[in-house]
Amino acid sequence: MAAAEQVKASHILIKHQGSRRKASWKDPDGRVISATTRDAAVSQLLALREDIVSGKAGFQDVAARYSDCSSAKRGGDLGRFGRGQMQKPFEEATFALQVGQISDIVETDSGVHIILRTG
Repeated sequence: MAAAEQVKASHILIKHQGSRRKASWKDPDGRVISATTRDAAVSQLLALREDIVSGKAGFQDVAARYSDCSSAKRGGDLGRFGRGQMQKPFEEATFALQVGQISDIVETDSGVHIILRTG
């Protein structure tokens, strides 16, 4: 696959009671996730995004602390991926971003995300 057909991104995932898998590295039994509404997950993610955009917090630090994805241990880094490798809404949002740009809320079957395109 040519490099032009790939992007590199980091993300922060907040799972909620509608997520397809209600467990994560920080909530292995899914107790918190199962009690989190979609609206509460979106509110939390919007607050985290504001902290990042305003410069109060770094994306990698926030991902490491709050993301429900195992990529949290890499500051949210997902590495490079091409089309067809991620859930469609996530893929479309990432490819639409410019390098260095942070997405608005993106919803997938996994939960709600903000995405930082890094390459």
